[in-house]
Amino acid sequence: MIQRFHSLDIVTRASIACAYSGVAWGLFWIPLRYMDAQGINGAWATVMFYGVPALFFTPWGILNWRRLKRCGGLLHLIGISAGASLALYSDAMLYTEIVRGIVLYYLTPVWSFILARIMLGEAITPPRIAAVVLGISGMLILFEIDAGIPLPNNVGDWMGLLGGIGWAFAAVFLRKDDGTHALEICTVYFLYATLAGVAVALVPAVAGDIAVPRLADALAILPWFIPVAAVLVVSAAFAAFWGAPHLNPGIVGILFMTEISIGAITAAIWAGEPFGWRELAGVILITMAGLSEYFYYPLLRRLIPGR
Repeated sequence: MIQRFHSLDIVTRASIACAYSGVAWGLFWIPLRYMDAQGINGAWATVMFYGVPALFFTPWGILNWRRLKRCGGLLHLIGISAGASLALYSDAMLYTEIVRGIVLYYLTPVWSFILARIMLGEAITPPRIAAVVLGISGMLILFEIDAGIPLPNNVGDWMGLLGGIGWAFAAVFLRKDDGTHALEICTVYFLYATLAGVAVALVPAVAGDIAVPRLADALAILPWFIPVAAVLVVSAAFAAFWGAPHLNPGIVGILFMTEISIGAITAAIWAGEPFGWRELAGVILITMAGLSEYFYYPLLRRLIPGR
């Protein structure tokens, strides 16, 4: 299977990597909720979520500081924008309705296509427009947003919206990278995500009456969370940071929408949330959005010979 994967072209491999990352993120709600049940409440769950992987990478970063330095300022721009984005997104799930947080965050393909056009000169092609329409339509159907896209009206909503814009910038910066710095990016990403998580947790409007977790509670979750962080969190980050530089930033955002489908399916299985025709239709449209770039031109050539 590994040999077959490496035989694919780089764009296909990068697309699979980003789709896998979205799938993994679709499972993140499970350990996050369990953390909350174990006394790591509110925004501090996000700090723990990224802080443990940051500890994994810190020794490597110290030993390879010259290698990190050679990557230049772009490495830190990626780390800051991606770290802040994912920290805000995780917190949005805790401080607003999950539906609103996801919808506002997953406007990111729109911002990504626009920024890629302005900053990178990349075309907004018909299949990319189709991908945005299909993806957002599927999302709206899935989450029953019959009145349209919600406007931000609380701190969690703003976290979701700003997190999506932050990832759009991260995707554009990643496009400037050549895809060879995934390990370095992971190192700074988890560091900046942890710092962003702490900064958000200390904001009065977020902190409220939520206390800093006790050391004993934090240590108690490590036996199960360390394997989760190593297998799920780190692999998802590495796949995203390796794959994203090879793709248009808007396509990256569309592929990450697999998170929505996986989140809906797993929530139905393990959290007892509904999964009927509406959810199925949304999942199908989101899947079609992720595939549109790869089937549009072959289909067009089949329908219109000579194209």
